[in-house]
Amino acid sequence: MRIGQRRWSVPLVLAVSGLLVLSGCADFEDDAAGQRWSAAPELSPERGPQPDLPEVEAPDVPSAPQEEPTKVPPPQGCKDFDRAVIATCLDTVSAVAPLPGGGQVISALAGERSSGRVMLVDSNGTKNEFATLDVDAAGDGGLTGLALSPTYSEDRLVYAYVTTPEDNRVVRFARGQQPKPVLTGIPKGRTGNAGALLAAADGSLLVATGNAGDAGKSDRAGTLSGKVLRIDPSGAPAQGNPTNGSPVLASGLTAPGGLCQTPDGSRTWVTDRGADKDALFSVPDGGSGSGGAAELGAPAWTWPGKPGVTGCADWTDSVAVATSRDENVQNLPLTQDGSVGGEPQVTMDGDNGPSYGRLGALSQVSENVSVAGTVNKDGGDPGSSDDRVVLIVRQPSGGSGRD
Repeated sequence: MRIGQRRWSVPLVLAVSGLLVLSGCADFEDDAAGQRWSAAPELSPERGPQPDLPEVEAPDVPSAPQEEPTKVPPPQGCKDFDRAVIATCLDTVSAVAPLPGGGQVISALAGERSSGRVMLVDSNGTKNEFATLDVDAAGDGGLTGLALSPTYSEDRLVYAYVTTPEDNRVVRFARGQQPKPVLTGIPKGRTGNAGALLAAADGSLLVATGNAGDAGKSDRAGTLSGKVLRIDPSGAPAQGNPTNGSPVLASGLTAPGGLCQTPDGSRTWVTDRGADKDALFSVPDGGSGSGGAAELGAPAWTWPGKPGVTGCADWTDSVAVATSRDENVQNLPLTQDGSVGGEPQVTMDGDNGPSYGRLGALSQVSENVSVAGTVNKDGGDPGSSDDRVVLIVRQPSGGSGRD
């Protein structure tokens, strides 16, 4: 089974993940789980004999003055002068979902964790409320995942991963309509409530769930905690899962930060904030309904320093992982077989590209462009224009190596 993902071409070059920033001015003022669930040396020519010439001291020529790179002025209130910033003065942006369309304008949905608001934003400065979902934001819960329907161009449906007073769940909604439950009963705890979503081109929806504060649930059968699930748009287990009638694709998560995959869907990743380290896991393809769900197994990469991994983007030859605590993007190089081939190159940290502070979401727009959301109001050092939605574009690898 290959899990695919849609991609849209975007000609707009705007920001950073190896990374280039353009400066300018922009002003932006249906049943349950647990026990139940429902329906990527040039050689020069050889020199000839050279005559012996007397040494002549070169004249002292003053060098041309070096131009300082243009610095982007700091924000003034909600006005942000960085053209990579497309929306300002939001609450913590823990989820983003790019919208199709292409052209010169990039638009996305931005989800606020604590308020449950979903905002429609774009690179022209649009910032309109799209929907508001009822959420319980205690601990790490709230609105933590967004994904478009696999058939969004026809049904205009959006999926969200939310925490309610009773459980964690997946809901779907359209603009101006009340959300409808899709997958309910995902266990809730004091911690371990954050989840992530990824829409696949094969018509399924991937759901990464936290362990609800109980490490034992991650590997326990009969619960949806700490798992990667694969469901159809109605919430039922997708066809081709490892076990017929079960939504579980893989197990072993603690507090997932994001899901991403290659443009062709051949490789899928999930980030996780574990008890003693953060990690990036490769998600197994699953099976054909003839065996049990797989363990995620050994991670592809770990961060003992726990930088707070969140969203990710597969650039085919590297995987970009956003972080909240370390306030940067960590770019892991990939070998031809898709395994991690070396230490991450750090960008968007203030030294290697600008820093936007704590990053709470990252989602690919195309093979070279992603959209990110900041969560500086959630334990960071917010500026006057926070929290923000930022466009980033992939550049050749660079930055500092760090594990």
